[in-house]
Amino acid sequence: MLDIKFIRENTDLVKKSAKSKRADVDIDKLVGLDDERKLLIGSVEAKRAKQNKVGEEISSASGGEKEKLIEEMARLKVGLQKKEERLKVVLEEWQEILQKVPNVVSEDVPFGKDESENSILRKWGEPKKFDFEIKDHVDLGKALDLIDIETSNIVSGARFNYLKNEAVLIQFALIDLVIKTLGNKEIIEKLAKGAGCRSYKTYIPVLPPVFVRTDVAKKMDRFDPIEDRYFFEKDESLLVGSAEHTLGPMHMDSVIKEEDLPLRYIGYSTAFRREAGTYGKDTRGILRRHQFDKLEIESFSLPEDGLAEQNLIVAIQEYLLRQLEIPYQVVMLCTGDMGKPDYRQIDMECWMPGQDAYRETHTSDYMTDYQARRLNTKFKRKDGETGFVHMNDATAIAIGRMLIAIFENNQNKDGSINVPKALVPYVGKDVIRGNS
Repeated sequence: MLDIKFIRENTDLVKKSAKSKRADVDIDKLVGLDDERKLLIGSVEAKRAKQNKVGEEISSASGGEKEKLIEEMARLKVGLQKKEERLKVVLEEWQEILQKVPNVVSEDVPFGKDESENSILRKWGEPKKFDFEIKDHVDLGKALDLIDIETSNIVSGARFNYLKNEAVLIQFALIDLVIKTLGNKEIIEKLAKGAGCRSYKTYIPVLPPVFVRTDVAKKMDRFDPIEDRYFFEKDESLLVGSAEHTLGPMHMDSVIKEEDLPLRYIGYSTAFRREAGTYGKDTRGILRRHQFDKLEIESFSLPEDGLAEQNLIVAIQEYLLRQLEIPYQVVMLCTGDMGKPDYRQIDMECWMPGQDAYRETHTSDYMTDYQARRLNTKFKRKDGETGFVHMNDATAIAIGRMLIAIFENNQNKDGSINVPKALVPYVGKDVIRGNS
């Protein structure tokens, strides 16, 4: 969430950002409640001080004077109780509205209503021109016994799938490629220098839990939209929609020393989403599933390093896609397409021949101290100054979507699929031919 002091000092900016993100929040009401909150806190403190003073006077008084003081103490108690009750109501409403206020946006973010107004920053690679009628990943996967959707429909229902044979080998090859790349000092140093990062630290691999407590999900601002979550009300827990849902709270209620920052993690987990708002959309194939696997980046940094951390993450995403030789474009999301906590959001969209379109495969979210303030994750400088860390999270590889891009971009006329050179050592073959 935003600091209330920042909101008061930058009301017009906060209003503009909230409107552009289509957030239903009344900033003027919040400021008014904050005024009342301050007055009530001052009044409650004054009445408590008066109570303490009268209490001391009672202890040394006697007779009629003591009776008057006791009556005064009773009146003070009633008055204080009323003020405290009102303060409780105001604080609850104040906190509720404050948590609805979205993050402001970076100066380089375009203002726009939806994804149609996103900005393409650059492209890499030329989509291949095929001299034969291409297949999409569904037909390729079925013909080569790589993807089985029919059986999963019977066993698990819609929007699930089995991966088989070389598809499984490629999944684990991708995991290995990402973990080794993000743990490679030479690669990270080179990319960090290009991104303007002061630190060349590599990323710590993590296998995080796939359950997150309700209260923690709310602090991460990842509880809503609840209709898209697998929520277990009896257990007050949710299945994560991304590894960052449990990577982000790793340092909740902690103070991280300046010399230990940045902290960089690469986490792998299965993720779960109901896809409640996508009825009838992307129902063919494995682009949009209820269950999918992802490698996710999470970083914690000093405020002055947060933007460079995002630039490093984007550089890593591009490096990995170039290793896989997948044509892609880098997209700066406009305000109307951004998430509530995001200050700056950049997506990677890979070329998918089966759809004759670029589709989103990666996202990179820089949230400044928005999440850290809710999580109470702080830094402490060597001179003793403290503040809230800045947080970034991003996709390293979304397995299912990357399989689509690999299969469709590397298909051959005979129906086989070339394995990207970077994955051949892991897969053990350079061409997938099925059982034929």
